[in-house]
Amino acid sequence: MPKPKALPAKRLRATLAPERIPYADSNAISEKTRLIPSQPRALMALETGLSIDDPGFNVFVAGEANLGRTYLVTTFLEPRAARMPVPDDLLYVHNFMDQDKPQLLSVPAGRGKRLKKQLADALAAIRKELPKRMDEDSFVKKRDKLARSFADRREDLLRDMEALASKQGFELDMDEQGGMTLYPLVEGKVVSEADYDRLEPRLRKTLKTRGDSILTEMTKSLRLISKEEQDFQEDQRSLEKSVLGRLADKHLNPLFQECRSHEGMSGYLKAVRKDILESLDNFMPQPEGMSGLGMLGMPDPASAEDFFGRYDVNRFVDNCCTKGAPIVIEDHPTLTNLLGCIEREAEMGALYTDFSLIKSGALHKANGGFLVLRMEDLVQNPDAWDGLLRALRAGKARIEDPGESQEHSRARTIQPEPIPLDVRVILVGSDMIYEALLDVDDRFPKLFKLKAHMQDNVPRNATSIRQYVSTLGRIIRKAELLPFDRGALAGLVDYASAMAEDQKQLSLRFPQAREVMIEAAALARKAKLKVVGRKELDKALANRKFRANLYEEEFLADYDRELIKVSTTGQAVGRANGLAVVMYGDHEFGLTHQIACTVGVGHGGIIDLEREAELGGPIHTKGMMILKSYLLGLFAQDKPLVMTGSLAFEQSYAGIEGDSASGAELAALLSALADVPVNLSLSFTGAVSQSGAIMAVGGVTSKIEGFFKICKRRKLTGKQGVIMPKDNVDHLMLSDEVCAAVDKGLFHIYPVTRIEEAMELLTGLPAGRKTAKGKFPTSSLYHRVDGRLAELAELADTSK
Repeated sequence: MPKPKALPAKRLRATLAPERIPYADSNAISEKTRLIPSQPRALMALETGLSIDDPGFNVFVAGEANLGRTYLVTTFLEPRAARMPVPDDLLYVHNFMDQDKPQLLSVPAGRGKRLKKQLADALAAIRKELPKRMDEDSFVKKRDKLARSFADRREDLLRDMEALASKQGFELDMDEQGGMTLYPLVEGKVVSEADYDRLEPRLRKTLKTRGDSILTEMTKSLRLISKEEQDFQEDQRSLEKSVLGRLADKHLNPLFQECRSHEGMSGYLKAVRKDILESLDNFMPQPEGMSGLGMLGMPDPASAEDFFGRYDVNRFVDNCCTKGAPIVIEDHPTLTNLLGCIEREAEMGALYTDFSLIKSGALHKANGGFLVLRMEDLVQNPDAWDGLLRALRAGKARIEDPGESQEHSRARTIQPEPIPLDVRVILVGSDMIYEALLDVDDRFPKLFKLKAHMQDNVPRNATSIRQYVSTLGRIIRKAELLPFDRGALAGLVDYASAMAEDQKQLSLRFPQAREVMIEAAALARKAKLKVVGRKELDKALANRKFRANLYEEEFLADYDRELIKVSTTGQAVGRANGLAVVMYGDHEFGLTHQIACTVGVGHGGIIDLEREAELGGPIHTKGMMILKSYLLGLFAQDKPLVMTGSLAFEQSYAGIEGDSASGAELAALLSALADVPVNLSLSFTGAVSQSGAIMAVGGVTSKIEGFFKICKRRKLTGKQGVIMPKDNVDHLMLSDEVCAAVDKGLFHIYPVTRIEEAMELLTGLPAGRKTAKGKFPTSSLYHRVDGRLAELAELADTSK
């Protein structure tokens, strides 16, 4: 097996030459950039959602944070929404048939604002002109004529009553309040009450009988007077109504003409006109000095103003300034903010509400367009989530009143007419939330049938680079940053590969790239530059790392002081340098650990001290079991595998998970069995299979840079380096500093495919292959391992 060769510096990272950027700077990038076609699944789902007119085809955009999920949605929707019609205004008005059930009106966009003003102006004009019409000569003459006619008829009836009384020997006395008293006449004189009591009984009886008969006759006349008075009042009211009706027609007819083709508006205006005529007393001018006399049967001016509130218009959803279909992004989706509410006002110690206090939510404002919600916010408001699903399932939105769920303290409320829904809801969330909703909520898959799945990376090729740079130009313009030159743009492309941890991929975490761009632009502006260059970009990246790497520096200081025992030179038996990756916040860095192994006689097998101490996770434990499987397959074909050995990460006090150190652990175990020292100038990362293949691991860039930093602080010798899986070569995005050291021969990166290659690098001995007789060459590492295992098996057998 040939000895593995170290990688050249050019294979350690992907680098885009600035001259390959076709723009001198970002100002030259066309504004007519298309969405980067790096999210084909998400874009297909969104396109499908817009093309299907079915209430269940709402969209869930699934992807991790920092992928620009909301930006993708809004950028996709904006041009399409701009071509769609503007939805109607939604108005709530007083229901004259049932005031507890406000009426919903849908009118063309902008018409609601105009209607509210026109109706208010019409009512104000009617109230202002009515007193003047009442003072016109023609009205006064008609009213006086009615009054004189009634007075004449009343006087005629009263004279008839007086004549009847006089004929029967009585005198009729009428007071100012209409009271009537009969006094008998005796010998032509009026008999007072005192004189009446002194009359003889027979005469008194005769007078009483005649008086009762007269009163009976007069009662008929009084009824006629009462009817005449009632007819007079009705005629007078009809006269006043005719004046009010003409005024109403004068000021409402323009509205009728505009709305004659709108059935709902025409019906409402007819109801308004009818209510105006039926509410004549509230429109009648109040006599001066009569304020506060409502208790006497006349309208109180204060209550009259409250009365006229019924003719107001609640512009529930106003689209007068909307262009195209609305795109509503609700950042705080509480029950009220999302589904609206019915507000209340305190009035004399009681809570009062009416149609004017109905407030819209984001769902109503997005009607006719698109509603975008972030699930991370929505799951914090379960009532809002339930209300949203109810509305989507029913196809109409009812105004949610929180008081309805509090039966023990429920206040009187109103029931507004529900709003028919024509909205496409787009949820933005993580894959984890999507999977959880599928499991726990049966309603979710019925209402959100489309999953817009966003991917983290896109292949790095000429097309995607060009589109990536175009997107960067769009971000620069939108954020109003200084222009970036081609060197900075090329650096951002390389940074995208670094974020992806892959030379052949570009990360689509545009928000993270945007943060770096803003910092770089700030540095350029501080230096009074007109263009952001590669120097400013590199400085911004260095600043970000410096702000986050405090813990990494503290670990490196512990290596310097040898508080953490790791050798970067020399050799040792049963020792190997393993690499691990650590994440503190958003900063990832590599740490080097010394892996130690001891072996001896016994039947204990390979003891994983991390597992015994309950510090090892299940994947790490599986890796340890694979080591035993590898030994069994290679060395236990002609003898039992009997030994006791222990493996441990020295000076590791936290939990260990993953199998990326299983290669280094196997190296330490084989070294201990063969009694052959391992070169500690090299560190090893890679997972090993049962057949001995070295498989890819994560965080390889951070691991290599972590070991390099330790070696550099102790001075590079030219022999130090890292052994890594060959499958991870394309994942390398090493820093310029590491690449420069490799180019000078001061540091080395060795890709391997099998554990035998790694052992040859670590021990300087060929691992060896079995011959036809099942033996290993005497000069090989595995010959020594095989011999040692045979010896341990024999010793264990004789010790029984």
